Amino acid sequence: MRFGWRAICGPVLTAATLLLAILLDRSVPSPAPLLVCIVALAGALSGFASAITSAALAVTGAALLLFFHRAMPFAIADLVQLGLLAVTTAGTAAITGLMRERLLGTFAAERQSHATAARLSAALDQVDIGIVLLDAETRAEFINRAFRDYFAVPDDIADGKPPFVALMYHGRDTGAFELPEDELATFIAQRMEMVRIGDATPINIALRSGEVLRFVCAALPDGGRMLSYTPVTDLVRHTDAPSRADYYRALRDPTGRRLIRYLRVAE
Repeated sequence: MRFGWRAICGPVLTAATLLLAILLDRSVPSPAPLLVCIVALAGALSGFASAITSAALAVTGAALLLFFHRAMPFAIADLVQLGLLAVTTAGTAAITGLMRERLLGTFAAERQSHATAARLSAALDQVDIGIVLLDAETRAEFINRAFRDYFAVPDDIADGKPPFVALMYHGRDTGAFELPEDELATFIAQRMEMVRIGDATPINIALRSGEVLRFVCAALPDGGRMLSYTPVTDLVRHTDAPSRADYYRALRDPTGRRLIRYLRVAE
């Protein structure tokens, strides 16, 4: 038991209550219910050690009260009352101490889980594969940096957990897809159906920027979906005419954010 105000709060309150009961003698009712509450408070504040210490003080003090304030030997009723107090305070100490330990363990596990999720999120923001995690209602719970860059999704939209269909319409409205306008509606409907049924068939999505992404939908055990957009431009363009090499070089990211190897085969 760590020595601090939380640890000594229960025993100090117990001792103060017993001292007050001795001073006031029989002008106040039995302090037993208050002692049980103090033991519960000690367990909630500092755990089992402080609570059981408070319980021991409570039982000892109650026994001393009976001993000093009775001219005759203890009656059976007094012993029963003392026994009930001992059982009640000990049980209260055990229950509150155990609950506090479990609660602290749950908080520690949640903090560890949040820290792991934060590290995973930071790691996924460093890869060039677009990642989108959807819940069972196809709302985006996580969108990594690569996907935001590929489809020019602002952070305020991405962080607002938009539905997948809203992301598709955003790509349409910003002209991200290398498709005629009359084919966009069918394209979006097909992608929505793939996500709905969890179709894992990979397809290539051509962007107006010249990049090609391989889209794969993976069904998750909780009913959600993980969507991945892997850059495959260098694989798809390997049969393109060498005469268009300058065009493909111009498509490279000037900031160097994406891998410089894209479209190198066109050289």
